[in-house]
Amino acid sequence: MLARRIIPCLDVKDGRVVKGTNFEGLRDMADPVEMARFYNESGADELVFYDITASAEGRNLFTDILRRVAGEIFIPLTVGGGIRTLEDFDRVLKCGADKVSVNSGAIADPTIIGAAAKKYGDQCVVLSMDVKRVDGQFRLFAKGGREDTGIDAMEWAARGVADGAGEIVLNSIDTDGVKQGFDLEMLDALASRVSVPIIASGGAGKMEDFAQLFTHPGIDAGLAASIFHTRQVDIKELKHYLRAQGVEMRI
Repeated sequence: MLARRIIPCLDVKDGRVVKGTNFEGLRDMADPVEMARFYNESGADELVFYDITASAEGRNLFTDILRRVAGEIFIPLTVGGGIRTLEDFDRVLKCGADKVSVNSGAIADPTIIGAAAKKYGDQCVVLSMDVKRVDGQFRLFAKGGREDTGIDAMEWAARGVADGAGEIVLNSIDTDGVKQGFDLEMLDALASRVSVPIIASGGAGKMEDFAQLFTHPGIDAGLAASIFHTRQVDIKELKHYLRAQGVEMRI
């Protein structure tokens, strides 16, 4: 069995790490470079860096901060925010990213997934989805969770994987920042539709939430932000706890 992954996430706005609840009420947390250094030393398996307002503001991702973050870590780095073209993929990879996360850019131009997978390989293309329940449907949202696309999220995921996405990050807007556990119903629905690795995001509040998450087939990684940023949960302690629960972990 492959080891499960624990992935902290840096949501960056105006050069600072921020965090909110249900994608709203953002508050300042820390310097992204210092935080990247901390996570590199604390046992994280990977790191995700999102420039969370790049798409909504219609601008390119901040590459200066990204270069500094990439220079501090020796674990895989996934980067997203304002990725709209192959040139954006290229620029981010040259800054030190290992994988590129595309969300709103793929909604605007779905061909970018296949084009990027062909040029850089499936393993480089991460389809990130911000999903919320609307009228009994799992609905795909764009522009940092601000815009309902009307698209069925599960159909979108299946299409993205068929086009070449090698991994999916599922961000549940319903559970984001609430700390009551991952959105297992939504994750199970996704796992039944795709066979690529799934990273669960949104809702982690305690160690037990990760243990429960990894009892669900098809979920490869748990991503969280505030509980790691505030030291509410220590990643090394979490991994030892999960291993004691029978979850395969890199320690």
